[in-house]
Amino acid sequence: MIRWERLDGGVVKVVIDNPARRNALDLASFRALAEFWPELAQDRSVRAVIVTGAGDKAFCAGADLSGDLTNVPGFDALVAEALLKLESLPQPLIAAINGHCLAGGLELALAADIRIAARGAKFGLPEVKWGLIASAGGTMKLIDQIGYAAAMDLLLTGRLIDAERAERIGLVSELCDPEDVWPTALQRAREVAAASPRAVRAAKRAALFARSARYAEQEVQERRIAAELWASGD
Repeated sequence: MIRWERLDGGVVKVVIDNPARRNALDLASFRALAEFWPELAQDRSVRAVIVTGAGDKAFCAGADLSGDLTNVPGFDALVAEALLKLESLPQPLIAAINGHCLAGGLELALAADIRIAARGAKFGLPEVKWGLIASAGGTMKLIDQIGYAAAMDLLLTGRLIDAERAERIGLVSELCDPEDVWPTALQRAREVAAASPRAVRAAKRAALFARSARYAEQEVQERRIAAELWASGD
C-alpha cells in the first residue's frame, strides 16, 4: 500500500506501508507509485518530497517475491517507472531511511537527492543471490554515485552493509538516531522548500542533465540482460 499526504510549506510525504513484509512492494504498490510520480511532477505547488517506509524496521525491502510478478506483462517497465529509474521527478526527493533498504528499495533510494538514514539501517542489492541483477537502475546509478570498486562489491556479492559504511562511501547523506530520521528529513525538506522553487528545480535539472542521456542508453542493455536472467534456470 502506498499512502501520501501534503504537509505545510509545499512538502509531500509518501509512505510505503507494508511493515509486515518489511515494506516490500507488491504489484498494486508498483502500479500506485508508477501512477503517482507523474502526477506529482506536474504539481507546481509541491516543492519537496519525502519518501519513507512505515514503522521502524525497513524503508523498503524491494519487490514482494511471495507472488509471481515475472508473468505480469510489462512488469520491467512498470518497475522502472515506480522506482524512478531515470530520475524523472523534477522536485527534490528526500529518502528518510528508517531501517533495511534493500534491492528495489535501495534502487528507489538511489533516485533520491538527499538520503537521511537511521543508525542500524542495512543496505544492499542481494539480487545476484536470487539469480537476478539490480535492473531498476542499480547497475547504472550505483557506480555513478559511489564509484566502481564500492559499487561492484555490493553488486557482485549481494552482501549487506551497515549505515556507517553506507555513509563513508557516499551512499547516504546523513546518519541519525532512529527517532531523528523523520524530523531531520522534514527539516531538510523545509529548507529546500524555503529556497527559490525555480532555482531549486533548475539546480536539479542541471545536475542530472549529463546523466539522463547516458542512463537512457544504459537502460536498453540493462533491460536486455535482466530479461535473459528472468528466463534462466537460476
